[in-house]
Amino acid sequence: MPSADKKPHVFVINDTVAILELFTTLLEEEGYRVTTDGFSVEMGELLRRVKADRPDVLVLDFIIQDEGKGWQFLQLLKMDRETREIPVIVCTAAAKLVEDLQMHLDNMHVGVVLKPFDIDNVLHGLEKALASPVAGAG
Repeated sequence: MPSADKKPHVFVINDTVAILELFTTLLEEEGYRVTTDGFSVEMGELLRRVKADRPDVLVLDFIIQDEGKGWQFLQLLKMDRETREIPVIVCTAAAKLVEDLQMHLDNMHVGVVLKPFDIDNVLHGLEKALASPVAGAG
């Protein structure tokens, strides 16, 4: 585990407040610094927030307000020079969507944790994303 002043920073984006609270509690207990967003702003503003925060890894829901806004936001992140290297883990119950997009997700080096999830799977995904050669490159 890194020293206290350099905790890995995880940015969690999900439109369900209970999920954001759960991630905050669980990840802070594991020594991560956590920022959350309920997808309360338009995508351009959310992208600016991610750029300003420079997280070590992003945890993103695919289905936001019953729409595929998470996928749209992921594409926006990966197209932007400043954010394309940030590792992303998609945390979603949309198993069919993930299956349909698996090739694209693999090409973007995006990890997937399906809901309902086990916290150990999430932690493993975070460790894997943080150790990825894509992390910090660029």
